[in-house]
Amino acid sequence: MSDTTAVAMVVTEPRGPVHLSVAETPSPTGRSVRVSVTASGVCNADIGTAAATGAGTSFPVTPGHEVAGVIAELGDQVEGWSVGDRVAVGWFGGSCGHCAYCRAGDVVHCPERKVPGLSYPGGWAQSITVPTDALARIPDELDLFDAAPFGCAGVTTFNAVRKAGTREGGRVGEGGRVAVFGLGGLGHLAVQFAAKLGYETIAIARGGDREKLARDLGAHRYIDSDAQAPGAALAELGGADLIVYTASSTTPVDELLTGLNVHGQLTLVGVDAGSVTVPAAQLVMNGHTLTGHLTGSARETEDAMQFAVTNGVRPMIERMPLEQAGEAVTRLRSGAPRFRIVLDTRRTAADGQ
Repeated sequence: MSDTTAVAMVVTEPRGPVHLSVAETPSPTGRSVRVSVTASGVCNADIGTAAATGAGTSFPVTPGHEVAGVIAELGDQVEGWSVGDRVAVGWFGGSCGHCAYCRAGDVVHCPERKVPGLSYPGGWAQSITVPTDALARIPDELDLFDAAPFGCAGVTTFNAVRKAGTREGGRVGEGGRVAVFGLGGLGHLAVQFAAKLGYETIAIARGGDREKLARDLGAHRYIDSDAQAPGAALAELGGADLIVYTASSTTPVDELLTGLNVHGQLTLVGVDAGSVTVPAAQLVMNGHTLTGHLTGSARETEDAMQFAVTNGVRPMIERMPLEQAGEAVTRLRSGAPRFRIVLDTRRTAADGQ
């Protein structure tokens, strides 16, 4: 087998531009496969990857960790997968399989975990080679462009909501109240999942103009954080059992905690470099939990996609040609996209298709 030549978006120097290139996709060996990419999402985490400033960065760098496509080639030890299978690859791009975390099923916290775009060339390309443990099967009923964001945004928000409602999490009972702070690329999915899981769902965002959208997504109530302090507003409504925090700035977290019920949980999904200050007495007296949530495994990505198919959950996406990946990053930095950008590897800006 020989390497495959494919178009890819690459960065060749620290903080350099993302530009179109022709790259070699390694032919798969062992338990790896080559995927012909159709759709590849643009995520906030890709901004750092595209900047390529990490110590020891090996150039060129191809970002992208929300990938959907079709298996094109199999390694010589692959079992259970076939050429033509529709697959997604997310932020979780493989693990060692033998550490304590992997053996416990917590593969995303494996110290040797792989991330597409960082551990190997990512999905802003027409072809990508990945280990089979990174693959999630895409249901036939789900479009590839809708499937791509489930590898990161979808599985992250799905797990953030449903795991707090399990007996192990124990925070949200049947019919409990879930608030979602932020109505962007992560939040619009979290609202849908919370509503479809049967929780009384409260969306919190800036401005009254987003209320209709929030309710269309399934929210039962809406809080305009420009008009009132959201934590106090939640408390007036009886408090939330779970707050899923999807905004990028951590500044509002302190006040939001006042809107939690006794034994309530606030789960941080969107974060910046800031800090959170919580009075110890508040945590102790109310039994509050403040926790972070990373993402999900390939199997959990499958669960999220199947739930979405069964219950009518879909990401709101904006398609852009692959060669406009640099523009997509610029727009993401400025906060221009309301939801998710997905790159179409079959399109170029020149053909306008």
